Amino acid sequence: MKIKWNSEQIPKMNVKNNKDVTFLTYPAYEEMNWLVHGFSTRFGGVSRGIYSSMNLSFTRGDEESCVKENYRRISDAMGFDMNSIVISDQTHTNNVRKVTEKDCGKGIVIPRDYTDTDGMITNVPGLVLATFYADCVPLYFADPANRAIGLSHSGWRGTVQKIGAVTIEKMSEEYGSNPKDLKVAIGPSICQECYEVSEDVIEEFEKVFDKKYRNKLFYRKENGKYQLNLWMANKIIFLETGIPEENISMPNLCTCCNPDFLFSHRASHGKRGNLGAFLGIRS
Repeated sequence: MKIKWNSEQIPKMNVKNNKDVTFLTYPAYEEMNWLVHGFSTRFGGVSRGIYSSMNLSFTRGDEESCVKENYRRISDAMGFDMNSIVISDQTHTNNVRKVTEKDCGKGIVIPRDYTDTDGMITNVPGLVLATFYADCVPLYFADPANRAIGLSHSGWRGTVQKIGAVTIEKMSEEYGSNPKDLKVAIGPSICQECYEVSEDVIEEFEKVFDKKYRNKLFYRKENGKYQLNLWMANKIIFLETGIPEENISMPNLCTCCNPDFLFSHRASHGKRGNLGAFLGIRS
């Protein structure tokens, strides 16, 4: 399968295949051997039809047995125990939850006892955080100094609410994380050229981003719509919190440009499964 990268001039994610499961990793995160991480693709699962084949959503109409088998396969391929996963409850908030040993397996093997959770942080070895996507932006956070991690879901609403900054603030409060030490990554998601939005969305961005950034964030088209750059918006949020630019990994990979490789809500008109972002601390 030919992957369409957004640019040949900037670094690409690694494309891995293990046990017939294809997934993506970040070179910068592979250098941190205390982490386990990855981002799923459509390949390597057992789901059929519009969910083909590595669908990780229990709520989009796929067979539960297929989704559970997909979790078993992706966990096995990435190198962690499926029972150690803790999953989000994404409702486009900027709520970030501290995850502990008591949360192990929630959403996979035992029910979640929390709602409205778009971000999670932990410093517990053996736990694996998981969030889900089909165009929205995954945000990864790793603190090598304090051995803490975070994973957050940032659609346009989460980006306006600056969930990236909220996650960093929560990691600072709970684990003493310093933004200058953090290694962060923006995950595969919809690129600016694919992401047309209406003026009311742009107005929300104008309220929270300085005027000097507007040319980088969006442009207006003749039809009155706008093209919005969520990658740049989240990079700006990271830079404003004090993360060094060299510590930010960009995706260079659009979900909507690669609908046969990655699930995309826009490209499929909503007929799709979910991708998964995974991040954990090795035991």
